[in-house]
Order: sequence, then structure tokens, then C-alpha cells
Amino acid sequence: MYLKQFGLAQHPFSLTPNTRFFLKMTSHQEAFSVILTALRERSTLVKITGEVGTGKTMLCRKVLNALDAHRDKFVTAFIPHPILSEEGIMHTLAEELRIEHNPDLKYYELLKLISERLIQLSSSGKRFVLFIDEAQAMPEETLKAVHLLTQIDTSNGKPAHVILFGQQELDELLQSSTLHNLRDEINYTYTLPALTCDGTEAYIQHRLQRAGYSGSQLFEKKAIELAHKASNGIPRIINILCNKAMMAAFGKGDLTISADHMERAIEDSKASL
Repeated sequence: MYLKQFGLAQHPFSLTPNTRFFLKMTSHQEAFSVILTALRERSTLVKITGEVGTGKTMLCRKVLNALDAHRDKFVTAFIPHPILSEEGIMHTLAEELRIEHNPDLKYYELLKLISERLIQLSSSGKRFVLFIDEAQAMPEETLKAVHLLTQIDTSNGKPAHVILFGQQELDELLQSSTLHNLRDEINYTYTLPALTCDGTEAYIQHRLQRAGYSGSQLFEKKAIELAHKASNGIPRIINILCNKAMMAAFGKGDLTISADHMERAIEDSKASL
């Protein structure tokens, strides 16, 4: 709607994760490095947590893209909605690993097939990396089933790694007595923080530049400060507010985003903030 008015090639504040807009903030770079270090040191379990909208899915996709460049070493799978039974997740993993199987197979039969495939991958010098988003929603039995995959051992070491991405509730879930073995094996963790006010400004400017903006500062300083305060530094909420503020400016024919535009965006978003 407002792309032409502001000289943009695409929408800068879309809610759909797009690695093109990945901002190399210190925290996200640290989290990225934690995951790669864990894989390099063959740690089987990694946990990344953060509030809703702090960029966990974006980070996940960034790491997936990085590993895709090393297909001679890694085979990856991504499960975005893990509200599955232990049998259901095994069917999903069998499909991700391209294992031909009868859809009526039971859990232990599937586990055997997946274990055999992981051993085959290991023998060819490859490791399997499973990324699970929204892991706090997983049933305990399903998490235990996934944990079993990390217990497989070969002459080349353990062939399976699991990266758990979740909200803070994931930490509560892992406190369950039935998951103590899994919890004790998580050697690498990172919690993504909210953005500071300076970080919010850098985030907004970065997304505008990535979307093709090349003019002078589009968002006034006060507008950015208001966006940061209202969003508590959560990128997803910043996106919502900035998009609405730009629409308010578009409606008035204004070429800069002022505090007034941002206040209108905040007022319009109160029910969801």
C-alpha cells in the first residue's frame, strides 16, 4: 500500500520470518555461535529460549540455511508445530528422512527404522540435526521419544543432534522429573533478550534498508522511543507498530513517521499489546 510513497521495494515489517531481514545483533550472533559451537563439539542437545517475538524462528531458519551449505556433513529437519504424540513425531521424522514406511507402523517399529537411517548417515560421514520450534508445546512423552534419538551411538560418535527453540515455559517443562535425563544432557543454552532502545532503532533502520529504503531517517527519534516503550523491545511487536505507523503516515501523505503516527499505531494496537 505505502511502498511507492516511501520508495520501498518490499514491506519492511512483515511478520513472516525472512532471513534476508536477519539483523546481526550481538545477542542473535551469540545464539547463532552457541548452536554452531555445540554442533562442532558434537553436543547432542541445545536449548534456545526467548519471549514470543524475540526472533527464535528467524534464528532457527538462519542456522538451517547455514547448514544447507554443508550438505556433505549435515542432514536437517525442521518441525515448527511439535504438538504430536510420540508415534506422530516418529512418522514426521521418517518422512523428513525420506524413509519409505507403512503409515500404520507403530512407534517402536518407526524408531527402529529411524535409528537404522541415522546409523547409515553416520557411516557416510553425515550427522542429523533436528530443529524443533515452539518446543514448550511438546508433550513430555514426545520429548522423551526425541531424546532417545540422541542416545544412538556409532563408531563415528552420536549421529543425532536436537536443537530446541521455545518460550520460557520450556524451562518449566524441562523441570519435570520424567525429563531429568534430557535436561542434564543440555550443555549449551541461550536466552534471547528483548532489544534495548538503541537496538530497536538499529532494528528499524536495518529492516528499512533491507526493504530498499535509501532516503534520510524515516522514523523520527521520538517515534522510535515510543515504539520501543510500547513493545518492550520485542521485534514482532515493533513490526506491528511500525507497519501501522507507516500506514497512518501514508493516509496523511506524510513522508516521515512522527510521534503522532506512532501514537496512533499504539492506540490501535492496545488490545494486542
